[in-house]
Amino acid sequence: MSPRRSTSLASNPLLIGAVTTLIIVVAVFLAYNANNGLPFVPTYDINVELPEASGLIKANQVRIAGTRVGLVTSITPKEYPATGRVVAVAHLQLEKKLESLPANTHAIVQSVSAIGLRYLELEKGNSVRKIPSGGTLPSSQVRETVAIDELFNMFNRPTRAAIKVNSNNFGDGLAARGRGLNETIAELKPLVEKAIPVLHNLASKETNLKGLFKALDRAAEQGANVAQQQAQYYVDLNTFFTAWATVTKPLEEATAEGPASLRQAIYSLPHQAPLLEKAATFMHLLRPSAESLTTVAPELAHAFTVGTKNFKTAESLTKFTTATAKSLEKFTKNPIVILAFEDFTRTAELGAPLLAGIAPEQEKCNYLTLTFRNLASLESENIGVGTLARSAFLLSPLGPNNDGYPASAPANGHSQEKTPDGQIIPNNYLHANPYPNVSGAGQRQVCEAGNEAYLKEKTVDSNLPASDVENNREFTSRSQDLYGEKYPSSVQKALGLKGGS
Repeated sequence: MSPRRSTSLASNPLLIGAVTTLIIVVAVFLAYNANNGLPFVPTYDINVELPEASGLIKANQVRIAGTRVGLVTSITPKEYPATGRVVAVAHLQLEKKLESLPANTHAIVQSVSAIGLRYLELEKGNSVRKIPSGGTLPSSQVRETVAIDELFNMFNRPTRAAIKVNSNNFGDGLAARGRGLNETIAELKPLVEKAIPVLHNLASKETNLKGLFKALDRAAEQGANVAQQQAQYYVDLNTFFTAWATVTKPLEEATAEGPASLRQAIYSLPHQAPLLEKAATFMHLLRPSAESLTTVAPELAHAFTVGTKNFKTAESLTKFTTATAKSLEKFTKNPIVILAFEDFTRTAELGAPLLAGIAPEQEKCNYLTLTFRNLASLESENIGVGTLARSAFLLSPLGPNNDGYPASAPANGHSQEKTPDGQIIPNNYLHANPYPNVSGAGQRQVCEAGNEAYLKEKTVDSNLPASDVENNREFTSRSQDLYGEKYPSSVQKALGLKGGS
């Protein structure tokens, strides 16, 4: 009988290869998932609200005091519907031994190196309250830092080019000014000494300098909404100053004489002040005359139009004005003339009230001119051109208090005369207005005389109501002749009027 052969693992190469392959596969799997944590290992999961992801990605480390205690499994956005605010929520997987972190734990995103790799640092607090598994650390307990790559990202190509230009300009500005800088530094010593108590006050808690920067931060947040408009504002400013630069030289030349002009103005203006005051007083006194020009402006315009033609023919008259002026000068030196002017002044003073009453009649109603015109028309003998004066006798109407007999009252009743068909003729009414309104002082500003409306079956012995007076003022023109008609064509041409019409 042959002895029995014994079997072992070492004697089976196939089995050895299978076990080795299994071990390698497990090792590779564990190595591949090392960043996501080892399987079947209990963890303490919490969430951290970040104002922004700040470069954190899945599988970044979570550290406490520089020691790795977990990793970031994922990052998701979260929006608060009430305010519309959006935060980044980092889901952390921590070691089980860290379970129940204090509720006042703080977090901060740090940089591992300058290449941009990040990790989340937790700073344990001392609160009695704990963060349960699945709990959330609010964003108010997350501090933000500026990473070195973010700092370097500020210096992009345009910024680097601008820094180069600024450095060159600063260098040019400081060139050959060493002595001035030394004197400036020496003068700054008292400023530095006096700045020490100022800095102490700024560092005091009562000053609350920290609150200032918080307020500035809030102001910057408010200004973020209009950042685009502000950027456009500076673009527009650049456009404006670019255009302004093209006219600076002409402006400089224009203002070169400015200092001398200002010095002359400082000297001249005090002397001009009395003139300006008197001019203001003169204009104030001239205002009533200017208001009256609204009535006489058409006549003045016509006078100036005709006067320009007369001035052309008056050139020959100026040759004789010299002798006339000398004779007038001699006349004015005569004492009798001076006494005569004094008497004339007194006469004018006494006649001023009379003229004050007559002037409105002519100025507004043109009564004097109309009187002479109508008087000349009445005296005319040419039928068809003027108005021939005629007169006839009329019998007074029959009735009580009529004008033909003595009366106890103004005529105010029906006549006793009748028409052939037996109708009473209403003509026994007095119509007399002894003192009509002619726009005089204290009167209504209407031209009542000659413009009264005839009121039937009504006695009139005083001024008519305003509604019964038509202020149809009549003005005369130069083209009217003495009879109220136009000049013949030959006369108009001789007078220089508008020809023949």
